[in-house]
Amino acid sequence: MFRTPALAVALAALLLSACAHKKQARTPPPPPSRASVPADAKLGAVENGIASWYGHPYHGRRTADGETYDMETLVAAHRTLPFNTWVRVYNLNNNKTVDVRIIDRGPFVDGRIIDLSHAAAQSIDMIGTGIAQVRVEIIKTPETVAPAAFGVQVGAFLNRGNAERTRAEMQARYGYAQVILEKGFWRVFVGREATEAAANALAARILQDSPEKKDAFVVRLDLTRT
Repeated sequence: MFRTPALAVALAALLLSACAHKKQARTPPPPPSRASVPADAKLGAVENGIASWYGHPYHGRRTADGETYDMETLVAAHRTLPFNTWVRVYNLNNNKTVDVRIIDRGPFVDGRIIDLSHAAAQSIDMIGTGIAQVRVEIIKTPETVAPAAFGVQVGAFLNRGNAERTRAEMQARYGYAQVILEKGFWRVFVGREATEAAANALAARILQDSPEKKDAFVVRLDLTRT
């Protein structure tokens, strides 16, 4: 989950304290409203974890935002950031950086936080290793954000019948589940929560009820598509 850097918070507190002791000090105007951008997608927010990259066989397929995936452009997948968010990815192993635009959902591997295109991974020298320890910083938020909810991905299947059986089971247990076809996989999502925190709570409940599932990924669901 993204968080505002501690240093920025400390500096803000220090400035506020200084202003409180100046009777004539004028309160600066508030920053422009970003009501359409969720709290975890503020400019400067950072996230640390592992990056991976994806190329073939996904090259040329439809991404979660409806675009055609071109692995030689600077794009990436993230599970919860709004589409068209720009992030700067720092490879902590070599200090190289790359700026990418979020157009897809993933990665669906525990511990990984972003899936880079081939071009983006190449620019920060992580093609050979396949993964890298990174810091991801939001550098630009989209002007508009589609209405969204948050769900929990509990499985991805090549066979639609298997996906539908899992969907029916999950819906019987948790009240709502759906199947979405993305990049050749039938993905099963449970829930339609208003906040990421509520979806995280649902994911924890699913894992407690069904330990055999092992993976439950919270994903932003753009309601214009689902």
